[in-house]
Amino acid sequence: MFLHNRINKKELKERLKNDVTVRKTISFYRYVILENSAELRDVLYKDLSAMNVLGRIYLAYEGINAQMSIPAENYDNFISYLNTYAAFKDMPIKAGVEDDGKSFYKLAIKVRKKIVADGLDDGTFDVTNVGKHLNAAEFNAAMDLPGTIVVDMRNHYESEIGHFENAICPNVDTFREELPLVADMLKDKKDHKILMYCTGGVRCEKASAYLKHQGFSDVNQLYGGIIEYAKQVKEQNLPVKFKGKNFVFDERLGERIGNEIISKCHQCGAVCDTHTNCANDDCHLLFIQCDDCKKSMQGCCSAACIAIVNLPIDQQRKIRKGRMKEDSLSVYKSRLRPNLGEMLQSGLEQLRPVKNLK
Repeated sequence: MFLHNRINKKELKERLKNDVTVRKTISFYRYVILENSAELRDVLYKDLSAMNVLGRIYLAYEGINAQMSIPAENYDNFISYLNTYAAFKDMPIKAGVEDDGKSFYKLAIKVRKKIVADGLDDGTFDVTNVGKHLNAAEFNAAMDLPGTIVVDMRNHYESEIGHFENAICPNVDTFREELPLVADMLKDKKDHKILMYCTGGVRCEKASAYLKHQGFSDVNQLYGGIIEYAKQVKEQNLPVKFKGKNFVFDERLGERIGNEIISKCHQCGAVCDTHTNCANDDCHLLFIQCDDCKKSMQGCCSAACIAIVNLPIDQQRKIRKGRMKEDSLSVYKSRLRPNLGEMLQSGLEQLRPVKNLK
């Protein structure tokens, strides 16, 4: 048995599209010492493949971080399987909010140095000395207290489409950048109540310990993150203080939490909060694109990318193979944040000579 996927993405996505299997999307993490993560990786891949599990798992010496799509008929077996490992027993599971079962198209299990790239030297502080865990009701109540500071510990492209009321949303591209930035931004607020939140809670575990190490006295985190918050406010009929969508790292790219749409199409400015990846395989810029622009721009971010996706496949591959990484259109990644509206207008003339455009 091959312990990795060997089928191309296009075929896998087509299979998923036609698959009628009822699935549940879940996520979980745990900071726990895993002595033999490389060996564990192969065992997990073999066993989870047999259960038709899809998704992404990161393993490291410090623990596990997973987002999964589980066939409903195998869900109980999957939980029982997790419980056979002492390190994963009684794992807190967070279920997807909007779940059509189309969240992942393959299984990928990777061994990494850390389950979340944070850039920290864990040996310099106690990573287990985390902030106080708050449930949805407690988090709502704490937000209303005078002097409370709410911090979004996610990247800019996540908070752009959804965030808590009055939250500080740092303009960063990576968690690694955000940690020292937040500590510096709040250096004169170390005696204030700090509320932190992220998608599922894993980033706040490390971030809250880091802030406590930096001398912050009242550090709190939303336990289970936005995913668990959405579940609890619905079950308990609590006020929803989260506005817009929660960005998720799977094929859906977002789950609706609040009814508001707080962002705009990066190309035309229309009210929109739907992310897309540029259809040009040499780019794949993640950006917000409305349905009209998606149709007129063929799912691309720019005129240059439209020109490329309309070339024969063999020519596209030749371009990708012959282009040096630093010269690739992948430089349009989120950290550069190009003004796609300006790019669209200035690039339209490039399309006129290109043949066979639809």
